Amino acid sequence: MNRLKEKYQKEIIKTLKKEFKLTNDLAVPKVTKIVINVGLKEGAGDKGIVKKVSDYISLIAGQKAIITRARVAEAAFKTRKDDPIGVKVTLRNKRMYEFLDKFISIVLPRVRDFQGVSRKSFDGRGNYSIGLNDQTVFQEVDYDTIDTVRGLQINFVTNTNNDKLALRLLKLLGMPYVKS
Repeated sequence: MNRLKEKYQKEIIKTLKKEFKLTNDLAVPKVTKIVINVGLKEGAGDKGIVKKVSDYISLIAGQKAIITRARVAEAAFKTRKDDPIGVKVTLRNKRMYEFLDKFISIVLPRVRDFQGVSRKSFDGRGNYSIGLNDQTVFQEVDYDTIDTVRGLQINFVTNTNNDKLALRLLKLLGMPYVKS
C-alpha cells in the first residue's frame, strides 16, 4: 500500500472526523482523481510535437496520456475540427496516490524560488488547481530531449463541495501552503 494512502486511512480520517465533527467515515473528504493537462497551441501544425508531449506526460504520470482534439473549427485560433490541441491524463486510486506523494515530496521542492502553493486556487467546490511553468521539475523528463519548455496544469479533485474541508485534507496529506 502506498505511504500516503496508508496515512490517509490510519490518521487523516480520524483527524478530519474529530475536527469537523463528522460521524461517518464516508463523510470524510478524499481525493478522487488527479488530472494533468497540457495545452498545445502549435499542436495543429506539427504532429511530432503532440507525440513528444504525449510521451513525456505519460512518463510523468506513469500512465498513457490521451490527446484532446478540437470539437469545432475556430478561425481565430487557426484550428480545424479534430485537430490536436492538448494532452491529458486522469489518475485514480494507486497511481493517483503515487503521483501525489511524488508531487509533494520531490517535485514541489525542485520548483525554483518555491515558497509554498497558494490557498486561493480552489474552485468553490473543493477542487484544487495548480499550474507549473516548467515540466523539467519532474525527474522523469530528460532535459536534453525537450524542444520547448512547456507548462502544465494539475487538478486535484475531491469528493467534497467545501473548500475548507478540501484545504485541510490536502494540508494533512502534506501539501505545503503559503503562510497567510
